[in-house]
Parts: sequence; C-alpha cells; structure tokens
Amino acid sequence: MSQVEWDSVDELEEKPFQLDYMRRLLRYVLPYRRTLSFVVAVVLLNMALSLAEPLLLGYIIDEGIVKHNYTFIHGVGAALLGFRLLGWLFGWLHTKLINFTGQRVLFDLRQQLFNHLQTLSFRFFDGRPAGKIMSRITNDTNAIGELINGGLITTVMEVTHLAGIVVILFWMDWQLALLSFATMPLLYLIVSTLRTRIESAWSRSRRTMSAINGNVNETIQGIRVVQAFSRQSGNNEKFNDINIDNKKAFMRAIRMESTVWPLVEMVGMLGTCIVVWFGARQVMNETLTIGFVMAFINYLWRFWGPLSALSKVYSQLLSAMASAERLFEILDTEPEVKNAASASALPPIRGEVVLKEVSFRYGPDKPEVLHGINVSIKPGQRVAIVGPTGAGKSTIVNLLMRFYDATGGKVIIDGYDVKDVTLESLRSQMGIVLQDSFIFSGTIEENLRYGNEHATDEALREAARSVRIDKFVAHLPEGYDTQVEERGSKLSVGQRQLLAFGRVLLSDPRILILDEATSSVDTETEQHIQAALATVLEGRTAFIIAHRLSTIRDADMILVVQDGTIAESGTHAELMQTSGLYANLVQSQLLMQQSFHEASSKPQAG
Repeated sequence: MSQVEWDSVDELEEKPFQLDYMRRLLRYVLPYRRTLSFVVAVVLLNMALSLAEPLLLGYIIDEGIVKHNYTFIHGVGAALLGFRLLGWLFGWLHTKLINFTGQRVLFDLRQQLFNHLQTLSFRFFDGRPAGKIMSRITNDTNAIGELINGGLITTVMEVTHLAGIVVILFWMDWQLALLSFATMPLLYLIVSTLRTRIESAWSRSRRTMSAINGNVNETIQGIRVVQAFSRQSGNNEKFNDINIDNKKAFMRAIRMESTVWPLVEMVGMLGTCIVVWFGARQVMNETLTIGFVMAFINYLWRFWGPLSALSKVYSQLLSAMASAERLFEILDTEPEVKNAASASALPPIRGEVVLKEVSFRYGPDKPEVLHGINVSIKPGQRVAIVGPTGAGKSTIVNLLMRFYDATGGKVIIDGYDVKDVTLESLRSQMGIVLQDSFIFSGTIEENLRYGNEHATDEALREAARSVRIDKFVAHLPEGYDTQVEERGSKLSVGQRQLLAFGRVLLSDPRILILDEATSSVDTETEQHIQAALATVLEGRTAFIIAHRLSTIRDADMILVVQDGTIAESGTHAELMQTSGLYANLVQSQLLMQQSFHEASSKPQAG
C-alpha cells in the first residue's frame, strides 16, 4: 500500500460490516469465553430483576395502595429493595469482569501488533509516517476495545432486554401493545433520515480535532524554528482558522443531535399518550387497573433506552470495522526480509566480505539503485565509501546488515550467503553508527548496554574510556546512572554520538559500519572520535561512509560510488594519481577548507 493510500484509508472512520473481520476479532475473545459466558449469565439475571420491577410496582398500586394493604406494600417494597441490591451486585460483577476481559483482549492485540511491527522490513516504514503507525496501536486498538468491552455485552443485554419488554407488553395486553408501537414507522423515518447527517457531523468534528492536535504537535516539535523566524503571528492565524473550523463542526453536530433526540422523545411520548388515553378509558370501564396501566407505561418508557444503546453500538461496530481493516493490514503484512526455512546460525566470523554482481531496487517499478557491484574485502580491512549524495553508498551497507535483500547477485560474509543465515546471528556480529544515532530514554549505562546486556562493569567502563565517554560522564552528578530522557535530549549532539560509539563498541562486532557518523558533530568531538577510532576499529572489518578527508584518507580501500556502480577503487594515494572522480572530490574539499580559513583569518571591519 502506498503512502497516499495509507493516508486515505486512515481518514475513513467507518466501514461497512465485514463478517470476516468480525470473526477475526472474536478469535481474540475466545481465550476468555468462560469469563464472558459468566458475564452474559450475570447480565441476563440482572435484566430479569430489572424487568420484574414495573410488575411489582403495578402490584403495589393495585393490591397495596388501592386496597390499603400495608403488609403487602411492605413485603413487595422489601422485594424491590432486595432486587436493587442484587442488581447492584450483578452490575458490579459485570463491570469488573467485562473490563478485565476487554483489557486482556487489548493487551493481547497491542502485544501482537508491537511484536509484529518489530519484524517488518524497512520498506514497510519507508512510506508510512510514524504518527500513522502510532495511531494503529493506540486509537484503532481502543476502537476495537470499546466494541469488545461494551459493544458485545451491550448488544446481548439490550437485545434481550428489548425482546423481554416486547414479550411482556404483548403478554399484558396485545391490543395496547400494538397501539403503543403505532408510532414506530415515524420513529424509523426520523432516525434513518437524520442519523447519517449526525454521524457525518461528528466525523467532521473529530477530523478537525485531529487537525488541531497535528498543528499543535508540529508547532511544539518545531518551536526553535518558529521562534527563530518569528513565525508566531502567522502560526496564530493558522491555528485560529483550524480552531474556528473545529468549533463550527462541533456546534453543528450538537445542533443536529439536540434536534433529533427531542423528536425521538416526542415520538415516544406520543406512543405513551396513546397508551394513557386508551388505558384511562379501560380503567374507567373497570377493564384494566391503574397499577396495570402504570406498569405498562413503565415498560414502554424502558423500550426506548435499548434502542438508543443499540444505535450507539452499531456506530461502534462500523468504527471498529475501519480500525480492524487497518490493524489487520499491518498484521497480514509479511516481512520481506526474514529467515529462510533452511537458515542456519552464522558461526563466529573473521569479517571477510564479498559482493558479487549485486544489484538492488526499492520496488518492482522503481529504477535500480545499485547494479553490478563487485567488491572483495579481507578480514580487518578498513573500507571507505565515498561519492555524491544519492549514489547508493548507504544502500550498500544496508544490504550488508540485511535491512534489505539484494534483488540481484549475492552478499557473502566469510563464505556464507547472508540470505542463508539467521538474521539474529548475522546482526549480532555487526554494528552500525549512524549520522543521527538514536538514544533511548533511560540511563547512560542502559544505553551503553543496549547491544550487550550481559557485559561486565569492567568491559563497560573500558568501552566508555575508549571513546572518551568517561570525560563528560565524570562531570555528571549521577555519572552513568544519569537519565538521558527521550532521544537523549539531556545530552549534546556530540555526547549522543560518543554514546552511540560506546554502545557499538561494547557489543564487540566483527564488522563495523560508520554511516556519516562524524558529520553532525563539532570539530572537538570529531577529534575525540578520531582518536578513539584506532581502538574501535582494531581487528574489525570496517565500512566508513564519510565526506571528510580526515576520516577516509587512511582507509585500506576507498570505493568511489557513482550512479549505483563502483566508479573507482584503491587507496588514497592510488586514487589521487588517477586524477579521477575521487581526486576531484578531494580537491574540491581542500579548496573549500582553504576558502573558509582565508575568510576566517581576515580582520573584521570596525
């Protein structure tokens, strides 16, 4: 599914009922069917007690009040109180058990989603915004949870309640029942006409609220840029327009809802008036009693509640269908990169890497990013990969880590095709440091141990010393127990990058990949990293993607990538002699550095 399709699907809040989706959703309920069966039994008992109340009230009027029989009044009154106490107990049990079951179902569904997301290939995430994926795990699972938590039991309860009321009304007086239901066609006409408009109005209100949330989130994330360009006034106007849209949409939905429900109540009251009129005549003719008519009217009033509840459940059901489609689309997505059925564990490697006629494209209808790549790297060699932006440098190392699978040719490590070994055994012997390394919330020590939880304290301290982490940790009050917050926000860019180097060093990989690992740090931090690289790279095969000459000139081999092919290869000295692409890149960088130094050394005016 493309990003455009993903976005359009996400906007749909309701979908027609799909039996297949419902069956899949019910599978999550099956492990708790005993608990749900008990809940249904409790609900039915509670409903029976509730349906008995109007009859008892009718008997109190006819047999107690009219006949001045206080003993009967006391006895039936005590029974009513007992019914209410039992109803409270049953209601407490129902609420507790259904919420327990609903939360367990949500737990299972969220866990399955989270586990599955971590197995999906990079291509899945390439065209899908993180916010949309987050919405699947939170909003969509909650929509399904609401259906399971309240909708299923509510349906059982209200349908049974409705059926019980109808049966009792016809049992009491079928003529009176038919008269009371004479307004049902009018009720159906009102609800069917206005329901779609009301749901559309609330749907628009929710979309405008989402627009508010998105605008606020974007503004907070980009507050530095907003203030740097003094865009507060323009942002205020934009937010004001979105806010007004939300207010208008909400008020329109409220106006429509405040119109339809009084009409529904009016129709219900019309049916009640018919019963009162006809029933009063029967009472005057002594055909019916006052208690009978009051009980009948009480049942009639209770008839409208289940209809309203079922209408809400229907809306929940349609919303859950849309959510189920989005969730199942994720769960049904198979990872493109996964262990082959015959995959075996990769034994400890020396670090020999061979690429044979490797080609790659990001999709069947996409152009080739790499084609005809042939490289042979010996264990322990330091390989620099250079070239213009978009040439395919990062794609090569992504194929080594098997974040993607080559669409042609073979990637071989120590004689093993990477497709024939398990992902865990391959990646556990490789490490990567990116330009913007991700630091997790937690302590500095927890981040260092991320790739090797069982490392000794001595090994951790040694790794920290090797990449100069100990220098800045010594100035922190809590040392290695310092909380770095989300994305390492308490650390500077350079400190985060040093922490990333320490993390990969502690995992002790045999093949190390540095993808523009020093491009976002200051000169002083780069000097720390350069000093640490001798320790970090010792005895390891290393692939270094970089633009800075200081990082790549000492490499054992330099690969110059252009338009998806290896245009040149050799050492720094060899490539400088050819006066080719690499020599031009070096000359351009030296000229830029020279111009910068000259500009910096000029005396400032004034």
